[in-house]
Amino acid sequence: MKISLRFFASVREAIGEDRLEHQTGASNVRELRAELAARGEPWPLLLEEATLAAVNQELCDNDQPLGEGDEVAFFPYMTGG
Repeated sequence: MKISLRFFASVREAIGEDRLEHQTGASNVRELRAELAARGEPWPLLLEEATLAAVNQELCDNDQPLGEGDEVAFFPYMTGG
């Protein structure tokens, strides 16, 4: 299935892209992270616990199912004070 990937902040800087179209066999976010990490550096950054994911603009956990045409975004936790 085809999905859109979006990257923000330090994740975007590490990956070197802000948006990619991606053909995947992953059924959930966890499998997608592993699939992308298998590409080698800098992709393992997406496996870090400090990286949040959102599917179709809603924060989610790694068990979130994926479907055709979904948009998956990865970004670091934001802190402020």
